[in-house]
Amino acid sequence: MDKIFRLNIKTTVIELFLVFIVFGLVGVLLLFLNALLGPKRTNPLKEKPFECGSPYLQKDINPFPVKFYLVAFLFLLFDVEVVFFFPWALVFRDMAGTALIIMAAYLAVLILGLIYAWKTGAFEWD
Repeated sequence: MDKIFRLNIKTTVIELFLVFIVFGLVGVLLLFLNALLGPKRTNPLKEKPFECGSPYLQKDINPFPVKFYLVAFLFLLFDVEVVFFFPWALVFRDMAGTALIIMAAYLAVLILGLIYAWKTGAFEWD
């Protein structure tokens, strides 16, 4: 048993090393091809600073309101949290009652967070 375990670790380390070597070489190859096939002359228009499609240093550029960032952060938070449903669904039959209790507690925390964000006005776009 110990010999099989050591063999598996050796093959895993070798495979991991080969992956790093192959993708490292692919990265170097792509950099080389970019230098070889890429444009050689610069364009004066491309050398100018670019600010999100606005004319350079325009005075009337308004920043996004903070509410946008808050809603984006809440979306990201709840979107990432939903990812944990997939592993739970895979082990649900094996764990049955325990998995249901754990997911109920997890959903309770998510719902409380959603209620809190709603009550504090995080979703109001004023």
